[in-house]
Amino acid sequence: MQNNTAKEKLQQGAVVYGILSPTTDPVVCEYIGYTGFDLYMMDAEHGAITLTEATHIIRACETAGIPVWARIRSVDEKLILQFLDAGISGVMMPGIRTAEDVRRLVAAVKYPPLGQRGLGPVRAADYLMGRLPQGQYVQWANDQIVILPQIETLKCIENLDEILQVEGVDGFIIGPRDLAMSMGYYDGPANDEVKHTINGIMAKVRAAGKWVGTVAGTAEQANALTENGANIILNSVQGLIQSAGKAFLNEVRKGK
Repeated sequence: MQNNTAKEKLQQGAVVYGILSPTTDPVVCEYIGYTGFDLYMMDAEHGAITLTEATHIIRACETAGIPVWARIRSVDEKLILQFLDAGISGVMMPGIRTAEDVRRLVAAVKYPPLGQRGLGPVRAADYLMGRLPQGQYVQWANDQIVILPQIETLKCIENLDEILQVEGVDGFIIGPRDLAMSMGYYDGPANDEVKHTINGIMAKVRAAGKWVGTVAGTAEQANALTENGANIILNSVQGLIQSAGKAFLNEVRKGK
């Protein structure tokens, strides 16, 4: 695992911009890194990404100088461990509903004494042949890794005050589409009530001293969110391809 430069930027007060991607192709991941984004969020919830493919993705991103975080499908301690051991430096966790869910997540991600993550001579630890002795590596890894539960259901919102008290969490990511679905708006998050709810969540998370992030499909949306206090903005690789492709075709086909 390399230095988590995205976390460093957040600690300095900067907004970080990342790509959420379900692709299994490491070449695409390199493209994202060389484009200049701050982080690559591997989508291992909706993407069919195996652990072997995840390792190749992480290697490609390291080559391009971009840290890799991952959305992992559930609070499964052994599954989380394998992604961490491959070298990711951040975990975004969907399906969070209670403070107990978050406590289990922190325990799975952090080494003792902060959690219960097991230590093996694997890639994240330079196979215990790297520059740091074990004790220093454990402390360094605990400092580097970002923990980001997702807020995407009414149940999570109901428990948010208690969830915000759980130690070890760095921030939260709001999932607007699933949140809208949970609120009964099945056509997406553009509804005013959903927007009002998201604004309230962002204010509460920021007041608790945590980072807050969400998704933005356009620069205009991203700017509005950062003005409202968002620290982490995620676009999608498919969204970027679609928007850039349509913009190109619309421009070249003008008047034809």
